[in-house]
Amino acid sequence: MNSPAPLPATPESAPDYRIHALTGAATGSTRDLSGPLSAEINAAFAASPDGEIAVRSVDVNIPLLEKNDILAERNRGYFLGRGLTALNLVSSPGAGKTTLLERTLDEFGRQNRCAVLVGDLETDNDGIRLSRPHAPVAQITTGTVCHLDAGMIARAAQSIDLDGVRILFIENVGNLVCPASFDLGEQVRVVLLSTTEGEDKPLKYPPIFKSANLVLLTKVDVADVLGFKRDVAVENIRRIAPQAQIIQLSARTGEGMAEWYAFLQARAGRR
Repeated sequence: MNSPAPLPATPESAPDYRIHALTGAATGSTRDLSGPLSAEINAAFAASPDGEIAVRSVDVNIPLLEKNDILAERNRGYFLGRGLTALNLVSSPGAGKTTLLERTLDEFGRQNRCAVLVGDLETDNDGIRLSRPHAPVAQITTGTVCHLDAGMIARAAQSIDLDGVRILFIENVGNLVCPASFDLGEQVRVVLLSTTEGEDKPLKYPPIFKSANLVLLTKVDVADVLGFKRDVAVENIRRIAPQAQIIQLSARTGEGMAEWYAFLQARAGRR
């Protein structure tokens, strides 16, 4: 198979977001794509000399979401071509995404090679928390942007070594509104709802829950103390997102983690 062309150099008009590979950085300044749609991805970047996929530059002739969807489909082809499954984790701030991933990398990640792209407005704090010698991690700092987009993911994925990775976790910026509209090229969208939030959160933010493949009800170990009615929350999730699988878990106590790992294992084995 012919070696794909490398990504073009970063455009002079730099994007407003920053990418920092914390562990498992790619060996070169750019990384060759090996997915089946690599030529299309390279062409998309080459056709964007002014950084049209950067968050501050928008071609008014093509809607922003249309551009994002094109790149998302190319990301999806790239991930499938590498034989990995990408999961987009979305939630309100503080729902437990990073804590869940910490334990997941320490347990599931020991037997299955994983990687993480994590987004926040500022700081590398979550990326540093998730850094493990056995798991490549890159922090995407979005500045004032309240969500990740497919362009950010395309670039961040090139900053780390994905060889042998079976599961790619994308920890989105904490927000239940904007991420609902932005496909990142993931195969699985995971929405977290913690017991520190209201049982009616799915009713208040239906778009993100309607787009979910899996809903994780987190921090169930403190549900009783908080007076959180798990059955009501599950009923509301079912009402808004009947298509979604539901797993109730606690990353602190380990309750429900085996079911989460089984969900991941079923996808890690897919090629």
